[in-house]
Amino acid sequence: MPAEPISPTDSQDSVPQAVPVWQRRWVVGALGAAAASAGLGLAWWNFSDQAADSEPVPGFWGLQWDTPGGAILQAASFRGRPLLINFWATWCPPCIEELPLINRFFHEHRANGWQVLALAVDRLAPVQSFLSKNPLDFPVGMAGLNGTDLGRALGNLTGGLPFSVVVGQQGGVLKRKLGRLTEADLGVWSRLK
Repeated sequence: MPAEPISPTDSQDSVPQAVPVWQRRWVVGALGAAAASAGLGLAWWNFSDQAADSEPVPGFWGLQWDTPGGAILQAASFRGRPLLINFWATWCPPCIEELPLINRFFHEHRANGWQVLALAVDRLAPVQSFLSKNPLDFPVGMAGLNGTDLGRALGNLTGGLPFSVVVGQQGGVLKRKLGRLTEADLGVWSRLK
């Protein structure tokens, strides 16, 4: 007589044991926390105020921007002296808060060859309105949404604002920072060339 087939319900060995819901949630939560921690650590390392490679910035010196007043601003006009580039927008509160500090930095260090360029990742009308009430003593270029692409090329992988970069006399990126600048940042940066 032929043997009858055994169905999966007849054998305890072939029935998978259910993992309790609380245990699955714990494992998923732990994996999520580990991934988030790794991502935050990588972001902190990449975007904290750290020395950057001193390679030239490809294509930067050929760029140009319109100013809020309608003139043309050539990147090449900044070549050969240390340059602080600040990406900002009128809708970004930390950007607005740091602009007076950057303006003061410009006044204190321009005699030492320092230049400052603010690139507005914004629309023309809000920038003009802002500058009419809060004039800056250094050049402002209208980068628009293309400013995000330039920021990424300079090391701002997330596209966040404010973002600042120091370009040295030789054209290489010396420092970069995502987030609001402090007096301590600018004090350290002022010693770079």
